Amino acid sequence: MFYIIGLGLGDPKDVTVKGLEIIKKCERVYLESYTSILTCGQKALEDFYGRPLIIADRDMVEQDAATILADSDRVDVALLVVGDPFGATTHTDVIIRAKEMNIAYQVIHNASIMNAIGCCGLQLYSFGETISIPYWSDTWQPDSFYDKIKINRDNGLHTLCLLDIRVKEPTLESIMKKKKEYQPPRFMSVAEAAGQLLQIVKNKRDGGIKEEDLAYNENSLFVGVARVGHDTQSIVVCKLHQMAETDLGAPLHSLVLPAAKLHPIEVEYMQQFADEKLQENVR
Repeated sequence: MFYIIGLGLGDPKDVTVKGLEIIKKCERVYLESYTSILTCGQKALEDFYGRPLIIADRDMVEQDAATILADSDRVDVALLVVGDPFGATTHTDVIIRAKEMNIAYQVIHNASIMNAIGCCGLQLYSFGETISIPYWSDTWQPDSFYDKIKINRDNGLHTLCLLDIRVKEPTLESIMKKKKEYQPPRFMSVAEAAGQLLQIVKNKRDGGIKEEDLAYNENSLFVGVARVGHDTQSIVVCKLHQMAETDLGAPLHSLVLPAAKLHPIEVEYMQQFADEKLQENVR
């Protein structure tokens, strides 16, 4: 059997009892290491599980899934992922590969940022489409996700923004030389994401978009979260221009743009994370 097991968000003990029992009996156990990270690190997991883990980097998961799946038609093999297995499309693709190879599989679910974001006080059923904010470069500054934010905002829905993670990214030089060299790991902060969102607003204005037609502006209320599910979890509620100056410390970070109209209970709960008095209308 091939198992894909969610580890949750915080520490080794967040794995389910069912997941832990499977991990202990598998012939091989891989730890997927690039779509997200667990703040405790690999060694803490190995100590808790009482067994070694094989790191599955981006190249292995995306280009060599057959290595992970090898022999799992006759022995038990597990792939561990932070959060929930279906939190990233990459893991869906691994399951498709298993089906193509006629390998039986089982999914063990767990908490992910997609449901744990309720920790900030915003009601989960009021969230619209989740978007991802990528790192910009001097020559590549995509902003297509803005249109999805605008749709959510127009429909009175909150927007969860997942922030870019760069793990084992090849350097430009290595791509040109066909030599394996990688950039240092990077994890986007709420401040970096807010800075890019501010630049998008400026670009929209420069392009002739009227103020009342913007999805948000510098004074729109945002929620920044860091290390959700961990003992050091941090949440801050402030205006976008303030978020661009906010340091929430170590990764992972996420950002939320609340709907323009909040429920009174949302306002009451979120107030504990804000320095200023919140209102139901946060346009």
